[in-house]
Formats: sequence, structure tokens, C-alpha cells
Amino acid sequence: MITKDKKHKSFKVACVQVNAGNDIDINLTQVCPIIQEASASGADLVILPENVVMMEWGRKKIVKAALTENDHKGLVVFKEIAIKNNIWLHCGSLSIMNDNGCVSNRSFVFSPEGEIVGRYDKIHMFDVDLGNGERFSESSTYNSGRNSVLVNTPWGNLGLTICYDLRFPYLFRDLAKSGASMISVPSAFTYFTGKDHWHVLLRARAIETGAFIFAPAQTGYHPGERRTFGHSLMVDPWGRILAEANEEIGFIISEINLQDSVDARKMIPSLEHDKDFLSASL
Repeated sequence: MITKDKKHKSFKVACVQVNAGNDIDINLTQVCPIIQEASASGADLVILPENVVMMEWGRKKIVKAALTENDHKGLVVFKEIAIKNNIWLHCGSLSIMNDNGCVSNRSFVFSPEGEIVGRYDKIHMFDVDLGNGERFSESSTYNSGRNSVLVNTPWGNLGLTICYDLRFPYLFRDLAKSGASMISVPSAFTYFTGKDHWHVLLRARAIETGAFIFAPAQTGYHPGERRTFGHSLMVDPWGRILAEANEEIGFIISEINLQDSVDARKMIPSLEHDKDFLSASL
């Protein structure tokens, strides 16, 4: 439960932006100093992008590089950083090998004590042909998650999503109606789609749910000649952009007060106005 003295108190959130490749050690060397810098700037909660320690390309390579939770050096490092800096740390997502031999795109959230307090497996798989030569088939590599997830923090509930989930507003609505006043969207959004859709979708999800949206992102070029959009974004419950990165590696930070979510939902209580209706499908 949220303690009375911390409810609606201001806190700081940082979204980290990186350019990950296919070497876990190099990627950790890149991201760890940024986490430290964000913490030194006053961040209470730091959120990392999707695939933060491995942007590999191709099913065989991803499966070969995926690690179990018990063997994943990224989790060991992130746990230590959370404890050392006394921060809540959202690890974006990692490719996790499961006991059944299948891979999950999984988010982890650490408390300042180094405890994993939340796990979320990406539900919606990015299976698309963009028509510009870019084709993606995540379902051929990753198992789809089945559960929406909330993490209880000292300030309020954080809903977990990953990247392509952004295009499915019913997931965000479920999280908001289940108690989320802030929702994370760690991403590796393609440059091709990001330039037209990134800002619109993130602001729409914030407005629809009356929740803060925190979207750390990958940026630049990656293995497989892929390019991600960058522009990590933080949006308030009224749809206003609080902070935005460009295409450089680094972080953005903003002070957050969840009373803004309460106020937005009072003014437009659309989460309470659901109606049953007959489908138009024939």
C-alpha cells in the first residue's frame, strides 16, 4: 500500500537513452555511467530502454545470446547499481532464456534494496512489413507474454509495457483501470515509424489514461542495419511533453507529482464511462 506521507509527494524520474549493439559487456559499459549520472541528478526512479544490453539481429543469434535470469550478468550489475545509488531501477527489457528453451522479452524492476519487484513479458509481437525493405517477425523468436503487470512504488502504481505494446490502447486502459497512475514504455522504435507515430501515440496513451507516460528509447544504428528513432519522451496526464531527448545518448529527467493524474481523471473521468455495445463486425 502507498504510505500516507509519500502519496502524491513529488519525485524525479529519469529515462535513459542508449545505442546498444550485440555485445553485452560493451552495452553495460555504456549504460551504467548514465544511470549513475541520472541518480546524481536526483532521479528516484531510472528507466532504461528495450533490449538495453543486447540489440542482436536474427533468431539464431538472439537465441544463442539470450541468458537465463540466474546467469544474466545484466541483472547482477543492475541490482548492484540500484542498491549503491538507492534508486528504483527499471531495466527496460532483456532477452531471457526460459526453462522451455523459448526466449522472452522481459522487463525487470528493482527496488533500492536490490529486490526484483516486477517482471513483465512483452505481450504484443512486432510482426510487420513496413514496405521500405524493413521486415520484423518477433513472434518467430520471442514468446508472447500473457499478463498485464503493475509495480507498487512508494509514490503510486507503475504499469509495465514494452515498445509495440504502445499501439494497443486496451492494454494501457487495463493498467490505468487497475490502478496505474504512470506507465513505462521502454522502446526500440524504428526510425521509419517513429518520425510519424512516436509522439502522437505516447501523448494519446497519456490523455486516454490520465497517466504519466515514461518512454526511454534506443537511438541510432544497430546490427542488421536497423535504425531506431531515439527521442525518449516523458508525457504528463494531460498529454503535455515534460522532457524529450534528441538522438544523442544520455538521459532526460523530470519532477513528477501523481496528484496531476488524480486531477486529470477528475476533469475527464473517461475511465469510468465504459459502455457495453454491439460490435459492428458482420
